[in-house]
Amino acid sequence: MAEVFDCIVVGVGGIGSAAFWRLAERGRKILGLEQFGVAHNRGSSHGETRIIRRAYFEHPDYVPLVNRSFELWADLEQRSGKQLYRETGLVLGGRAECEAVAGTQAAAERHGLSLDVLSPDDANDRFPGFRFYPEEIALFEPKAGVLAVEKCVAAAIDAGRQLGGELHTDEAVIDWTVTNDVVRVETNRGKYEAARLILTAGPWAGDVLRRAGFTLNVVRKVLQWHPVLSSGYNIDRGAPTFYFESELGSFYGMPSLDGREIKLAQHSGGTAVTDPLTVDRELHESDRKPVRAFVERSLRQVGAEPNRHAVCMYTKSADGHFIVDTHPAGSQVALCCGLSGHGFKFAPVLGEILADLVLDGTTNQPAAFLGRQRTGLQSG
Repeated sequence: MAEVFDCIVVGVGGIGSAAFWRLAERGRKILGLEQFGVAHNRGSSHGETRIIRRAYFEHPDYVPLVNRSFELWADLEQRSGKQLYRETGLVLGGRAECEAVAGTQAAAERHGLSLDVLSPDDANDRFPGFRFYPEEIALFEPKAGVLAVEKCVAAAIDAGRQLGGELHTDEAVIDWTVTNDVVRVETNRGKYEAARLILTAGPWAGDVLRRAGFTLNVVRKVLQWHPVLSSGYNIDRGAPTFYFESELGSFYGMPSLDGREIKLAQHSGGTAVTDPLTVDRELHESDRKPVRAFVERSLRQVGAEPNRHAVCMYTKSADGHFIVDTHPAGSQVALCCGLSGHGFKFAPVLGEILADLVLDGTTNQPAAFLGRQRTGLQSG
């Protein structure tokens, strides 16, 4: 006989862990199915840190959602008794007309967010570890910071478990079906039934959502930790997170957590991944070269070659925006996919929205712009 639950969550990484927590908090009998372990390094939610920011250049409509995420991260931090977030501020550089600069200013203006606009000279004086050019401007968002990504995932899972949620790790989903009001899920270890299902499979979303018809592309992304030659990049010395857009592409980084090295990555670009299980996890010259060029262009006291690296993946939607909605197969199935490399900071609010959708059929969060109606897919 299949075990029966109120809701099953498939994929308990960044977003799935939050859905697991928010569902359990509403008193439901929850099963989380994760093909790897807790806070694993095989998908998209790992690598020590993630940036969280409010002045959202991708679209101003994200701002109310990220504001709610800040509230929920604080709630989770209090529940866990662990520091999950550190406010560092974010410095952003580029030409006035580039997407990052223009979009950040538009979001800040629409939502009344605090944002300092600096000339290149002022920015070079204020942030001596960076290099700003005469044709650029710099923006500083003081209410931005860093999330400890693996700690966040583990804390959400712990919160869900404490509220009665059941988690199965090292258990891969083989198939799922919906018949009338029953969802059936088959894994490599068992069979389960539930009234509701949430699909948060990250880079594996294409497999799990094969009947949905969404266009999703997975790309390989490399995180690199470079040696620092100055204590000015240290988080304990007030160093900010940062994002630069230039002719080289878009790059971001975090302040140094240990005073010895700094995390850097290219946000633009990325090579296609055909199978997330076999993604290339080696570091190649083609990975080093663009980050080296960024270091030489924009960072004054950072070594050009990395000490270590990690590989993660972006699962990109056709328009670069999330897809958060019910599944075309029926309203008892909700999904979140296509986070396109900027979704982790939203994990708790996305988990809350998913819980709302499967339990209530709607949500009070302003997330309609992320619905699947823009993909042209209707209920089946």
